[in-house]
Amino acid sequence: MIDLSHLRADFPILQREVNGHPLAYLDSASSTQKPIQVLDAMDRFYRTSYANVHRGAYALAEEATEAYEGARGKVAAFIGAPASELVFVRGTTSAINLIAYGWGLDHLGEGDRVMLTLLEHHANIVPWQLVARHTGAELVYLPLTDDRRIDTAALDGLIDDRVKVVAFSGMSNVLGSIGPVDELAEAARSVGAITVVDGAQMVPHLPTAVSDLGVDFLAFSSHKMLGPTGIGALWGKAELLDEMEPAEGGGEMIRDVDLHVSTWADVPHKFEAGTPPIAEAVGFGAAADYLAAIGMDAVRQHEKEITGYALERLSEVPDLTVYGPSDLEVRGGAVSFTLADIHPHDLATILDQHGIAVRAGHHCAKPLMRALDVPATARASFYVYNLLEEVDALIAALHEARRLFGVA
Repeated sequence: MIDLSHLRADFPILQREVNGHPLAYLDSASSTQKPIQVLDAMDRFYRTSYANVHRGAYALAEEATEAYEGARGKVAAFIGAPASELVFVRGTTSAINLIAYGWGLDHLGEGDRVMLTLLEHHANIVPWQLVARHTGAELVYLPLTDDRRIDTAALDGLIDDRVKVVAFSGMSNVLGSIGPVDELAEAARSVGAITVVDGAQMVPHLPTAVSDLGVDFLAFSSHKMLGPTGIGALWGKAELLDEMEPAEGGGEMIRDVDLHVSTWADVPHKFEAGTPPIAEAVGFGAAADYLAAIGMDAVRQHEKEITGYALERLSEVPDLTVYGPSDLEVRGGAVSFTLADIHPHDLATILDQHGIAVRAGHHCAKPLMRALDVPATARASFYVYNLLEEVDALIAALHEARRLFGVA
């Protein structure tokens, strides 16, 4: 088994206790903890090099610009993309909104379709609903298989030349289901549709090279891959980014402004209106460096091993239902479950009393909750700093929950 336990020393927060127990942070699908390398990079930038970026003619501004654009290069390299095709955004949600408004308003119309799936996060549903109101486009959804993967067998009945966008999660934040990116991208190409991948869970957990994906857009967030909140990235093919209109206007993104007309800066700057999150970009770049140093193959292998162990131990808990595939080759480390008739919020509260942090709720995936016929689930999710011992602590606390609620 791959041993990444030495990484825990890089995460100061993991040294603390919660309710008298060592913290077991099992909520990384929601947001990850930050290593000292990321914290130090942002602190050092603020202490030594902070200024606004671009256009400044003094040394500090030039250093800040170099750090900001250097971070862009690091994040782009992390997904095998040129820096010129990577736009800094607030996160995955703002990236998909940018595509929906920047591309969708000009390319969608009455009778066109946007194909989504039943396992999408609200971030990959609501922007398309909003644009559909303006354009008259229709949303259609691929169903799920019995093991809660995207049912590509349904493509035959849904994919045709009315479909202009195929947008889907690369890895479900609820079920852990992965892709299938290749099959969906191929289906999109067959009818001339663009492919949009919500990579919020995929990019932090799987080796990712956009040249191999065969998609048109990829969106992901810094805070789910050890970086700070408030920043994410949108990668897009150069020709599509060139033809897209910006969704926000103002400083930084202009080439010229006249009283009645303006022209835009080149990509990626035409999509970065206003003062950007500069220190956050520096932290994002440091997080990409940190993960690259571990190696994404090692990250993936560790996740498969700890998820496999968790699924095995969870199967020992009576009355517990896990939602998502059991095949580790097609799932990531987000493991959603319910325990008898205990409400997930009550379950999460009991686990917290044992120092275990899990998420409970609809996970911003209400259509999926309805498809699963549950109001909510509890979710444990794993990342590079988690240990098998934390899975054991989770199992022990679940048995205690059964006892407290009289299920045992």
